[in-house]
Amino acid sequence: MSEYINNREYRQKILKELIMELHDGKTVDDVKERFAKLIEGVSATEISMMENQLIKEGMPVSEVQRLCDVHAAVFKGSIEEIHMPENPADRPGHPIHTFKMENRALERLMDKNIRPMLKELEENDSQELRDKILAEYTKLYEIDKHYLRKENLLFPYLEQYGITAPPKVMWGVDDEIRADLKDVLANLKDASYDAKKLSTKADAAIDRVHEMIFKEENILFPMAQETLTEDEWLKIAEESSELGFCIYEPKREWKPARVNVEEKTKQESKTSGSEVSDEIQDKIEPISAEPINGKSTGSAYINFETGILTQKEIEAMLNTMPVDITFVDKDGIVKYFSQGTERIFPRTKAVIGRSVSNCHPPASVHVVEKIVEDLMSGKKDHEDFWIKMGDKYTLIRYFAVRDMDGNYLGTMEFTQNIAPIKAIEGEKRLMSE
Repeated sequence: MSEYINNREYRQKILKELIMELHDGKTVDDVKERFAKLIEGVSATEISMMENQLIKEGMPVSEVQRLCDVHAAVFKGSIEEIHMPENPADRPGHPIHTFKMENRALERLMDKNIRPMLKELEENDSQELRDKILAEYTKLYEIDKHYLRKENLLFPYLEQYGITAPPKVMWGVDDEIRADLKDVLANLKDASYDAKKLSTKADAAIDRVHEMIFKEENILFPMAQETLTEDEWLKIAEESSELGFCIYEPKREWKPARVNVEEKTKQESKTSGSEVSDEIQDKIEPISAEPINGKSTGSAYINFETGILTQKEIEAMLNTMPVDITFVDKDGIVKYFSQGTERIFPRTKAVIGRSVSNCHPPASVHVVEKIVEDLMSGKKDHEDFWIKMGDKYTLIRYFAVRDMDGNYLGTMEFTQNIAPIKAIEGEKRLMSE
């Protein structure tokens, strides 16, 4: 793990140096050879981290934005090999699939419809032809909906993971493209505007749209697929229709598989000879369900070896603890998470019933699966990690949950911000006022 982190930090440092060299005046050819040595193992996420660090160190967003085209030129030769995800989101209805289908529709509109007419405009100008171009260019401006979904649905999730530079840079370019398209639309409505200038300007705007499509599909989308969980993609899919679609509209709704944990729990209780009574089983509510009539119905008592508690008391106790707790059962299904007031990692009720492998960013799934495998096999009883996240110092602990006979029941993830604890000094023997 440490070796991986160190290699990643080294590559990020070199990538940052390459961009700085470009910034200081070196050409693409000057840095290509050095970049080629770093191709293996480089991910889109690392590039975004490097850009983010440049901005944190004081480089204006506008400067990084100016370098955006240079990035594309440098990475274009190898980008398809190193940035394409291992499991592309090619199912209809998935946000990435929808974005890509919109891009294909935009490409057809620009290259098969608009560009031939622009060429004809230079040779045979007419109001009728301008009106046709105006109609097609108006369709092209539907790209605004594509950019709105990207900026207001996808970017916020990336920012939650600390990826802030690419969204800022790309949003700025999106706005420039919008302005270029609006300018062309205004010129198309002006019958006195020179046909050759109009064609040149309209063609240049189309080139910028093509460049953004390249950056989306070879940098942004792979980076997002490496970072976002399936549950987060589901939220994006559910909210996409509110902002609208561009030329293409998904024909079906994308829904990842779910396990009904209520039925699963009841069935396991019966098949394992559990002493839980039918009366209590009947009072088990779906974990994802909202409280009935605005009130919790957790009035059934559960007998523990060391006491008796109601569901309401148990839930309140767990939510009061200054930690995040998530429980994954022996089959790898997420069955519970606590809802404290200061959550460290975002969770939604949609995660219940999901396979734990689908609840983590693809780039870290193999680590999670190895942890669960070691805990399940008995090789380990726990595994700990600690990472700095802004002003938080996050301790992440994974524990094997076993019964009195040592049988594996599942894994508990226990996450806590230990920064306040690490800051403790001396002693405190008196009650606070």
